[in-house]
Amino acid sequence: MASNDIGDWYRSIPQITKYWFTGSVILPLLGRFGLLNPMHMLLIFESVIYKFQIWRPITAVLFYPIAGSRGFHYLINLYFLYSYSTRLETGIFDGKPAEYVFMLLFNWICLVIIGFIAELSLLMDPMILSVLYIWCQLNKDVIVNFWFGTMFKAMYLPWVLFAFNMIVGGGGLSELIGIIVGHLYFFLMFKYPQDFGGVRLLNAPQILYKFFPNRRGGVSGFGVPPASRRRDNDNDDHGRHAWGRGEQLGR
Repeated sequence: MASNDIGDWYRSIPQITKYWFTGSVILPLLGRFGLLNPMHMLLIFESVIYKFQIWRPITAVLFYPIAGSRGFHYLINLYFLYSYSTRLETGIFDGKPAEYVFMLLFNWICLVIIGFIAELSLLMDPMILSVLYIWCQLNKDVIVNFWFGTMFKAMYLPWVLFAFNMIVGGGGLSELIGIIVGHLYFFLMFKYPQDFGGVRLLNAPQILYKFFPNRRGGVSGFGVPPASRRRDNDNDDHGRHAWGRGEQLGR
């Protein structure tokens, strides 16, 4: 019965999120059990440019070392990846997989460039946070829960995660880069055209529509741009999101 439940859950994951989630599980496990050398999956400028190890920009997004104390952080990453990628894919990008793939590609390319400059070898953290940031901007007024019962609007969640990792984990740079990249996409795709009356600065290339054609009606009938300031159709009567009263970390 448990196997059936897990299988049903996995099959219910939207297509693009499923690919991303699956890769983010397989590569860390292969590295953990010694089937792949973790050093060959890191983003290293010299190895990519001079040794033509062109897989590294991809593996750097999917791989994360899960030995020791990093294991819990990795599980939190998987949870955020599944939760917020699913919400975007079945929300604003519902029925428009090419545009969602383009969003992921845009964020990924930006992160690879920044990773080369800042010498970041792992890109899982900023990639996931860039997606989380975009969802939070599209759902600013949704109430989310953090640890110890604290509650605040979704628009503050990326910054809370940044501060939390900076204080507790002694980091924060990856989270800050993820916020910057997520904001860049949100500004170019939504904020500038709608608030400043400009043309849309980002458009998915036509070749993506060939491989990921639009679906009429999508999956769940979403696709409302944020300019209307409307919330998703599955809000409850109290204005909270139907996926729960936000996301409670570490549960």
